[in-house]
Amino acid sequence: MEPPPEDCRILLDAAEKIILVWDWTACEEARDRMIFESDRQEVDRYLQAVDEIQLSLSSTSLDSQSGNKVNATIKIAMARLEEEFRNILFTNTSPFETDSFTSITSDPSSSVHSSSSSFNSATPRTPSAELGDLVDDHFEGGDLADSSRRSSYRSTSSIREIDLVPSDAIFDLRSIAERMISAGYLRECIQVYGSVRKPAIDASFRRLGIEKLSIGDIQRLEWEQLETKIRRWIRAAKVCVRVLFASEKKLCEQIFEEMGTSVDDECFLETVKGPAFQLFNFAEAISISRRSPEKLFKTLDLHDELMNLIPDIDIVFESKSSESIRTQAAEILSRLSEAARGILSEFENAVLREPSRVPVPGGTIHPLTRYVMNYISLIPDYKQTMNNLVVSKPSTGSRYSGDPTTPDMEFAELEGRTPLALHLIWVIVILQFNLEGKSKHYKEAPLAHLFMMNNVHYIVQKVKGLPELREMIGDDYLKKLSGKLRQAATSYERASWMGVLHCLRDEGLHVSGSFSSGVSKTALRERFKQFNTMFEEVHRTQAAWLVPDTQLREELRISISEKLIPAYRSFLGRFRSHLESGRHPENCIKYSAEDLETAVLDFFEGYAVSQNMMRRRSH
Repeated sequence: MEPPPEDCRILLDAAEKIILVWDWTACEEARDRMIFESDRQEVDRYLQAVDEIQLSLSSTSLDSQSGNKVNATIKIAMARLEEEFRNILFTNTSPFETDSFTSITSDPSSSVHSSSSSFNSATPRTPSAELGDLVDDHFEGGDLADSSRRSSYRSTSSIREIDLVPSDAIFDLRSIAERMISAGYLRECIQVYGSVRKPAIDASFRRLGIEKLSIGDIQRLEWEQLETKIRRWIRAAKVCVRVLFASEKKLCEQIFEEMGTSVDDECFLETVKGPAFQLFNFAEAISISRRSPEKLFKTLDLHDELMNLIPDIDIVFESKSSESIRTQAAEILSRLSEAARGILSEFENAVLREPSRVPVPGGTIHPLTRYVMNYISLIPDYKQTMNNLVVSKPSTGSRYSGDPTTPDMEFAELEGRTPLALHLIWVIVILQFNLEGKSKHYKEAPLAHLFMMNNVHYIVQKVKGLPELREMIGDDYLKKLSGKLRQAATSYERASWMGVLHCLRDEGLHVSGSFSSGVSKTALRERFKQFNTMFEEVHRTQAAWLVPDTQLREELRISISEKLIPAYRSFLGRFRSHLESGRHPENCIKYSAEDLETAVLDFFEGYAVSQNMMRRRSH
């Protein structure tokens, strides 16, 4: 039942008077003060006046003139409440302490792989511009500094909501929002909300190091710059989704929930849609950038981080109006998967086609070998992800194609291996194929074999030293690699020492017709001189060659000594007496067996040795 018209008029006049007192467009004093910074009675009186004005709009007793006056008063009240809303929100918006939330946004499935950080320091830059160094960084979170900022939060998955605005301010904001929405000022309320909260989110983005860059800007960055930004993005994305956006959603719910159909969703999307697209645009730019090999592990880091965030993104942006954000994140994840597969393929092609032709000095380990093995040694750290991404075996050359630029690979021998394991084995196959081509640039055949021995040994030791890589490669293939190592070592020994050992044979030294007793001293002198010359040449050159692995170097020296020293000692024992009775036997018999044993210790150290060093060492 409505009150009598005269009572309504009295109440309406009183309400209008209160509204007009705070009309900041007409009253200078009203411009200098805020209602909600006054005492609580003044706040309640103003809100009651607004309610009275709004109630009067539904009254049937208002004439046209009164109705126009009420509408004008409502506009004044809404303009004032809009400013009050803005002031309360602005006053209670404090800087977001981004560094405080690194620990609560970290989770056990984090995509950061600390082993990657050792790659750059251990890996020289390969001659190919397509194969760059890889760098990673380990993100470690700190403690939450300000417990008062998270006095209330709820945990859903990894989400940590914090109270962005104090509860008493929430009460006032909600009181204002209810009246503005009731009066038909929903859009104005949302706009003023966004005008305060958007800059706050932008400030948080700046503190997290998230820049406003277009996809084109990101793709034009040098890789070193991009790596830094990827590390920063991985840290920032967790804070943005799990804390910043989640807390913004909570604030919208606290203020606007139950004020109409999806008002809080509309307000939330209005506030965070731009920042969310800005955040995800970075990952999108990486997903569609050029697929060079050095980008693999950072791309996988981004992929894993986004994959870990997808459940949280689905929760934070669960409303239908936020579907575009969920869709964008899912599409970027798919493109990052495709990018990782493409980068692995590009890496394989780069290893196969790496063009350097200048032989490495001394036949040591080629930079390409170090690079490739250090590269694939990181892949087991990403095994779970890559096993899901790599579902097809590598595209290799056909053994019947006759293509001399591509090696063959027998898949039948590798039955039961995962596609990822096949790709790793294929990388080793094409690395060896490339190295065999490089070995042909050495003029000396023994050095070419030594080069292959060094590099295959490095490959074998790298696989043996990493249990997860060894498990993926498999012991059967490792045995095959070890067989190639032995084959290279045998080929080196034959090429280097067959001629030297051939000098120590009996054939050709005996006088014709007197095999049992006669020895040609002339032939014997020539044979000793030939041995000395050949050994000194091998000693001079191969002391400058290099076997960097200490154990392999020692094993090779022992193998040489076991073949050379007994043969020389036996030859010397059988024929020394035939020359010692003649003139200047020292011109022929220059070295004892002990001299040769000592000389072998000079081999593969990588420094030059003079021809007279052995002679000086033995006297």
